[in-house]
Amino acid sequence: MNKLFEKYLISKTSPLKEAVTKIDKLSEKILFVVDEDLRLLGSVSEGDIRRYMLELNSLSFDTSIMDVANLSPFSTNINKRPIHFSDFKIIPQINENNILQKLFFKETREIEVGSFTISNSSPTFFIAEIGNNHNGSKSNAKKLIDICKESGVNAVKFQLRNMSDLYREKSLNNIDNDLSVEYTIDTLNKFQLSEKDHIELKNYCDKIGMIYMCTPWDRKSVDFLEEHLDLPAYKVASADFVNISLLEKLSNTGKALILSTGMTSENEIIKVTNLLNDWGVKYILLHCNSTYPAAAADINLSYMKTLRTYNNLVGYSGHERGTSISLAAVALGASVVERHITLDRQMEGPDHIASLEPKELKYLVSEIREVSSSLGFSKPRELSQGELINRENLGKSIVAAKVIKSGKIICDDDLRIVSPGIGLSPLKLSLIVGKIAKRDFDVDDYFFESDIETSHFIKKDFKFSLKWGIPVRYHDYSKFASLIKPDVYEFHLSYKDLELDFRKFILKDESCSLVVHAPELFEGEHILDLTSTDSKYREKSIVNLQKVVDLTNDISLFFNCKNRVPIVVNVGGFSVDKNISQKLKNEKLLILEDSLSQIVLGKTEILPQSMPPFPWHFGGQRFHNLFVSDEDIINYCEQYNSKICLDVSHSYLSAKLLNIPFDEFLRSTAKYSSHYHFADANKLNGEGIQIGEGDIDFESVVKIVKEESPEASFIPEIWQGHKDNGSGFWQALDILETLSL
Repeated sequence: MNKLFEKYLISKTSPLKEAVTKIDKLSEKILFVVDEDLRLLGSVSEGDIRRYMLELNSLSFDTSIMDVANLSPFSTNINKRPIHFSDFKIIPQINENNILQKLFFKETREIEVGSFTISNSSPTFFIAEIGNNHNGSKSNAKKLIDICKESGVNAVKFQLRNMSDLYREKSLNNIDNDLSVEYTIDTLNKFQLSEKDHIELKNYCDKIGMIYMCTPWDRKSVDFLEEHLDLPAYKVASADFVNISLLEKLSNTGKALILSTGMTSENEIIKVTNLLNDWGVKYILLHCNSTYPAAAADINLSYMKTLRTYNNLVGYSGHERGTSISLAAVALGASVVERHITLDRQMEGPDHIASLEPKELKYLVSEIREVSSSLGFSKPRELSQGELINRENLGKSIVAAKVIKSGKIICDDDLRIVSPGIGLSPLKLSLIVGKIAKRDFDVDDYFFESDIETSHFIKKDFKFSLKWGIPVRYHDYSKFASLIKPDVYEFHLSYKDLELDFRKFILKDESCSLVVHAPELFEGEHILDLTSTDSKYREKSIVNLQKVVDLTNDISLFFNCKNRVPIVVNVGGFSVDKNISQKLKNEKLLILEDSLSQIVLGKTEILPQSMPPFPWHFGGQRFHNLFVSDEDIINYCEQYNSKICLDVSHSYLSAKLLNIPFDEFLRSTAKYSSHYHFADANKLNGEGIQIGEGDIDFESVVKIVKEESPEASFIPEIWQGHKDNGSGFWQALDILETLSL
């Protein structure tokens, strides 16, 4: 049984919990139960689990899988091929001893190539076709592999031919060849790598983390690749799309096929895809025009839409000049893009002229990643975090046009629509008119969800093992102070707050301590950047931060501040178009330390905040460079004996981008964190989401934080959590309390 099928199998001794976990990851939603000899004993689908649950009116995840399984699964004998699938998505093939041999698939919705899953919702899989463009040199081949690794390519692909199996003897002896065939055979004999060379190149790819692929042009080459290299999938050249003998041998390996369709007619594509479907092969069709280079007018990218009617997954194998057509293919839904690459287009050989040189390859892969990430999925439209910010700033809200007393029936003329978009959307106007006012409204008061639905219950006596608090502004501090008694208030300052008399808003409260969050934006659209290489800009940032420090020292007199008062600071270091180099990052950290040395701290301390990889400024995305990775955070804190404010939402997004398990990221940085911002996150830039509505496992977060930084404090940093009398904060605190934080 091929290892690619292992995810569809489950042992007869497994509990139901394991089956539920595995099925959830499969588009086909079915598993096959086997014993230690791979004897087929049953199948388990989502429907089987539901029926079992309904029959017992309960469900235990410790139940044996054999109690739930269908013990008479449909299968086909090794000597027969399934003619049609009917209602089956997968059909297992067994031998005379009921041992599982193979799985046949009704349709291809995803294939796995190494650790990469190719689907219509995954990033585009890029194959760099080296082919014979190494010109027979292992050194050239390794150079090309290294270039591909540096460029972000997913897989490199070579070609393998057993010349005696591929060509008739007369052709090899050049007895009656046409000129073009004579040239092709001569070039292949001159530039082919040996089988031993392919083994060495495969090992080299494994060593540097690059997927090695190879196109076999004959049956003996398939035998060699199966015996010695164990490839994750096979790429079939256009010339072999109609080679039924080779396709059958490849299908019997049980591995996915990626087939180019150049040089084939519509009828041939129909016949071959029908065969592949009958054989149950997982495959992808690549649209292709097999001329070198291909003329743009002949490529007909729209045919990709037709290919999708024959198979769910399609891609593009290009031989054109330049990069724009390959990008267009991605925009049309290519799950795979293949392009030839070369060290120099002037080298000898037929494929070089239609190949990309290193700079073009790097550019194309980068552009494909951007186009691919922009496509998203065909599902209901969701607002990005930047759009949500701009919707608040630029949108409209329903507000009270006049004083409305509690108990009054609300009329049209009691309301008006104005900016900003903080309250209920104008679309909910009809839900308010005719309602009885639940509370008193002053002129221009916003309407919130609680005014048309039941308000979230505010609990006043939260209990946590860590010191807890909420974020406040001057204008809502007294409201929240009347509702709860936290251990700490975190004042979020705006640049205009620096000019106000805080005594008009804050009452003395020696029962709790203080944290201050410095403004990121100051007057004149000056974004704080203590790391700027522009000395005048940095000087202005230092002056602005000193104002925050001075104000914090004054406010601290109104609270119980026995220790230094933390000031959470986004220190800067972002870039507009792309990330900066590690060398420049190191330079900026030295500049940061110099900037901080010029601040007169008094009773305060500066806590740099951990940052997301893609922060939002003015509702637009930027690139962050400092305090993003766990390694950089640790190095800074160790070198400068500093603590940080760890924003869980920000750091989860960073760990996701860096492909680091978040538990590892958090555990390694928690001991340097004296204050936390708690919020959920999703995708790569969805920050500040309500806890439980994103992707973060907060049970694990709470456990790590309590173990690694028990003296730290925290607040719920839910985006717009202060709205509707702080309903977002109370909901988050309720959830965190149930997790025994």
